[in-house]
Amino acid sequence: MPVLPRALRAPRPGWSIDADIVVVGSGIAGLTAALRAAESGRVLVVTKDVLSAGSTRWAQGGIAAALGPGDTPEQHYADTMAAGAGLCDPSAVRTLVTQGPAAVRDLIELGTRFDRSSSGDLQLGREGGHHRDRVAHAGGDATGAEIQRALIEAVRRAPDIEVVEHALALDLLLARGGPGGSSSVAGVTLHVMGEGQRDGVGAVRCRAVVLASGGMGQVFSATTNPSVSTGDGMALALRAGAVLRDVEFVQFHPTVLWLGPGAKGQQPLVSEAVRGEGAVLVDDDGVRFLRGQHELAELAPRDVVAKAIMRRMRETGVQHVWLDGRDLGAQTWQRRFPTVLAACLRHGIDPVTEPIPVAPACHYASGGVATDLDGRTSVLGLYACGETACSGVHGANRLASNSLLEGLVFARRIAADLTAHPPAWRPRTGMQAPAGRTGLVDPAAVPELQQRMTDDAGGLRSHDGLERAAKTLTSLAADSGVTACTEAWEATNLVTVAAALVAAAQARQETRGSHWREDFPDRDDVGWSGHLDTVLDSAGSLRTNLRQPGPKLPEVTAPS
Repeated sequence: MPVLPRALRAPRPGWSIDADIVVVGSGIAGLTAALRAAESGRVLVVTKDVLSAGSTRWAQGGIAAALGPGDTPEQHYADTMAAGAGLCDPSAVRTLVTQGPAAVRDLIELGTRFDRSSSGDLQLGREGGHHRDRVAHAGGDATGAEIQRALIEAVRRAPDIEVVEHALALDLLLARGGPGGSSSVAGVTLHVMGEGQRDGVGAVRCRAVVLASGGMGQVFSATTNPSVSTGDGMALALRAGAVLRDVEFVQFHPTVLWLGPGAKGQQPLVSEAVRGEGAVLVDDDGVRFLRGQHELAELAPRDVVAKAIMRRMRETGVQHVWLDGRDLGAQTWQRRFPTVLAACLRHGIDPVTEPIPVAPACHYASGGVATDLDGRTSVLGLYACGETACSGVHGANRLASNSLLEGLVFARRIAADLTAHPPAWRPRTGMQAPAGRTGLVDPAAVPELQQRMTDDAGGLRSHDGLERAAKTLTSLAADSGVTACTEAWEATNLVTVAAALVAAAQARQETRGSHWREDFPDRDDVGWSGHLDTVLDSAGSLRTNLRQPGPKLPEVTAPS
């Protein structure tokens, strides 16, 4: 495995400002944390593009919570635990499902306009792994965009929140003073593409940093993630000494619009809710190959459906299967799925009259920066939530539409913790970035990285493939001769999180959830029922250790 930088090489900060709390990211997790934390101090929101450019606005299906008649948090708990393939943290899941309904109602109070029936009740859909209709949606399949709109408007109105757009968070500033002389957060360095006083590299002195910067989808050549998803928060946390957990569990969404063998970058998602409305998956012969593989067929958990599709593609030598939604009718497509319909039509496919070519693509990181139930990481003053974090909710495979809910619930908990236990100001003298090797990756290497990760560390993995991925990453490792710039910083972050992913995937010698080892095809609850924690040592080498689970918990069975 490559030797990784302990800090990004960058110019010395040319400007500095103060804030109480810095929130990195502007999706549902980041903006919720900012709005709540502003009740106890000055908040600076840092976002790499504009406020609306993160992953939240691309969320189609909706947000899951026990809001409908007859549904309960217990049933939501059971479905979440079942989808997580034995690695969900029961306490985290219990927190999610019990606090979720009130959190969604608060979103509504904030101004989020979810779809409603003629009688005024919330329209609730069903997605994979759910045994109840519990997915609230907006604009048919534009839920994330509507939530983002409401949150941005609220942030713009908040007097104690400042927003800095076009800003990349580089590294934490640390100070001694934690328990046992450990380091704690004293600030963060940024690079701002701006004008005037705050342009270029600067420093924000603060007492807490909340990472809500999304996932690492750009590690792969085809993904549903936007271009900003380069693993910046996870890489920053790793360099600062925080623990990454379960990063081998990268969810590949089963139904992404297939645009041809050469398609790269962000690909159009075909929402799981389309299958919830009755669309079915078929192969070239029109056979519904999910039948008999799971009781829920096309609405099985995502790892089950994605693996079934990949198996069928491999067996028949094709590059995609078909999602047949012709029975939904034109009215349902126009009312319920206008975003998917428009994407299909842009690419010459009319889902009203013909099946849609689909294939799995990288979608979501179930692992991330390890946190407790209040979003605290192993570095004092550093918090994480949303896709950047591993709260324990998702286990080995995230349940559909739990992502928005997790960001919402745990961001609220972080803000509550910051209010109840505000970190003390740290000494401003002696602040420094993480010490150790510095360097950057050549941005020209990113396509090679993405293709190798797709080929050998994507949906199908093996010992030999992961070895090839590790060798490629080693060859692309940081070079002291690369010029410091945004593209080089992002490339370095991509190599860092890709290396952590490969290290964990090599270590986990079983198939579980969204981690599929062809050379270890079975799930092993005896040897591998724990979590894999990854840290970066002082020499820049990754160390991955199996964290054994606590006492054996009773099995949870989803209701029929």
